[in-house]
Amino acid sequence: MTLVNDAAPAVRSTGRKFRAFTAKHLDELTARAGLSPEQRLATRAVATVLPFRTNAYVIDELIDWAAAPDDPIYRLVFPQPDMLPEADVAHLTGLLRREAPKAEVEAAAHAVRMKLNPHPAGQMELNMPSFGDGKIPGMQHKYDETVLYFPKQGQTCHAYCTYCFRWAQFVGDADLKMAGDDVDQLRDYLVAHPEVTSVLFTGGDAMIMGEPVLRRYLEPLLELDQLESIRIGTKSLAYWPQKFVTDPDADDMLRMFEQVVDAGKNLAFMAHFTHPRELEPLVLSEAVRRIRDTGAVIRTQAPLIRSINDDPAAWESMWRTQTRMGMVPYYMFVERDTGPQDYFAVPLGRAHDIFRNAYKNVSGLARTVRGPSMSATPGKVCVDGVVDLFGEKVFALHFIQARNDDLVNMPFYAKYDPEAVWLDDLKPAFADRFPWEA
Repeated sequence: MTLVNDAAPAVRSTGRKFRAFTAKHLDELTARAGLSPEQRLATRAVATVLPFRTNAYVIDELIDWAAAPDDPIYRLVFPQPDMLPEADVAHLTGLLRREAPKAEVEAAAHAVRMKLNPHPAGQMELNMPSFGDGKIPGMQHKYDETVLYFPKQGQTCHAYCTYCFRWAQFVGDADLKMAGDDVDQLRDYLVAHPEVTSVLFTGGDAMIMGEPVLRRYLEPLLELDQLESIRIGTKSLAYWPQKFVTDPDADDMLRMFEQVVDAGKNLAFMAHFTHPRELEPLVLSEAVRRIRDTGAVIRTQAPLIRSINDDPAAWESMWRTQTRMGMVPYYMFVERDTGPQDYFAVPLGRAHDIFRNAYKNVSGLARTVRGPSMSATPGKVCVDGVVDLFGEKVFALHFIQARNDDLVNMPFYAKYDPEAVWLDDLKPAFADRFPWEA
């Protein structure tokens, strides 16, 4: 079976059906990338711990196979052997080499996962609200005005990113998954909490759902006057823009978006674009045009990822292109403290340099973007820069969002640490503790 053509045209027919590739295809795909048998086995070992899924569009349109395995889009979707500790990879590789029983491999993989902080920022412990008889499955309520909901039918994606902080949703462990399908319970919770003005559907990817299923979640919310906006977190524009152009229910989906807008809600696509190449295909341009024509707004965001987009030119290119296409640059995130963070993380000082050097070269229309931002336990923390104050080099930071809303937009300082990659690595400057620790 040939998975990848040697010479792929720049733009293919966009009417093809979606076709997924999973871990069972890894050996053939990584051979196409030029990996040796031992490297392919190590890649399969990592894929027992971290999820792997891609599709024909990513393979045919986005990956430069002549540059693989160093191609940034290849690294964006294919596991790398050095994403996990060497000893863990060696152990798992040994199990695969001797064809150990499936249960033994799964147990070893689970043990490695539990060391990777599968649910950062108190997602399971702090963010799930109590209501009625207990916790509401699939719901998070971290900030007063915003509720996150994880639809049960949206707990996969068109393709998985190797850096994904929601990787635990995709590994088949029910104890790690956040998912709900009780729309009435969601609606009742919102009515009981009038401070909520925005609902974000996330996952996974809500756009993996067909129109009838997504409609079941959206329609009950349209009558709630308290809601100002409905957001959909999605990577579908980058990984399967055909969803909005040639898929069988594309037109029905767009009519539903119009219905949301006509109901007086701001429908916002929180679209993830990680690399400029994801913005190049013509089908993507058409998908963006069709979504914007419904009245929906497309806001763009992505994490800063070492070896994939840790270059100011990449971000400048993305923000310029997105603005030209009518999308709104929104966030540059810092890679979260979960999964293979050690592999992907960029030190905070360098992250701010990358952000600043891209930001200074774009127009004011693109300067809607914020970052570098950490979605940490106390809230979303933005790194504003590195400054010298009172003879000390420090990070200047502020909260974009906070569990304690009195802290929002209040500046604070941390001692400069060239190795720090996350909020927990920092120590307070000019104070005994950080503001949220008081």
